[in-house]
Amino acid sequence: MIDLHTHLLPGVDDGSPTLEHSATILARFADEGVRGVVCTPHLRASEAGMAPVTEHAELRRRLQELSPPGLTLYGGWEVMLDDSNADLHGGPLALGSSRAMLVEWPRGAVPAGATRELLRLRGRGVVPLLAHVERYRGVTLELVREWRELGTVTQSDATILIAGGAMSDFARSMLEAGLVDVLASDNHGDRRSLSTARAWLEEIGAGAQGEVLTSTNPGRLLRDESLLPVTPVRFERSMFQRLRGLFRRR
Repeated sequence: MIDLHTHLLPGVDDGSPTLEHSATILARFADEGVRGVVCTPHLRASEAGMAPVTEHAELRRRLQELSPPGLTLYGGWEVMLDDSNADLHGGPLALGSSRAMLVEWPRGAVPAGATRELLRLRGRGVVPLLAHVERYRGVTLELVREWRELGTVTQSDATILIAGGAMSDFARSMLEAGLVDVLASDNHGDRRSLSTARAWLEEIGAGAQGEVLTSTNPGRLLRDESLLPVTPVRFERSMFQRLRGLFRRR
């Protein structure tokens, strides 16, 4: 598995506080089958020109030295699109050496001009990876379809799939409609992990989709390859309720 969205660079945002804490989480990730982790600290688009690229690269190098063999760290950012005039392009803001950039909307809602901003990024040669699509107020399946048609890649949070509430319902609706391209943990130095969603998908007979969502498509995105379509996930509501209880007890 490859986790495209984490906050494990120590002490730089609201994620992991220390190198040692991050190393412990990465050891757990490796035990669960994760082989690649992208470190994506928060960054406002309006401050992109001041991004501490060199400092973060050094932190990532030090964290790589403490990481288990076979687990590779990649650079990146989670860019909040708070300025529609920001000069955003690939390079140091991208995920690894790809053209993809993890982006999010500000203030938890779909802003006016959202589609136009995604189109602007595509015009700059960026492949927007829209973080935790299910979180934004005002998002609809129709909007998600429109964004994907423009070349936006959609990411859902892994653990929210087995939670409750409106965001979880929408994330599962996207899965049922085949509108999720990748899953990621959005780990902030806590227990969140890709393995929870991967196990859940296998339990409901969607192991093939889980492979594409957590391994194949994340790898292809980092290599600037076309993503594979994800077959819509079907599941029985009663089965979902049972599995949610099971994973909550873990």
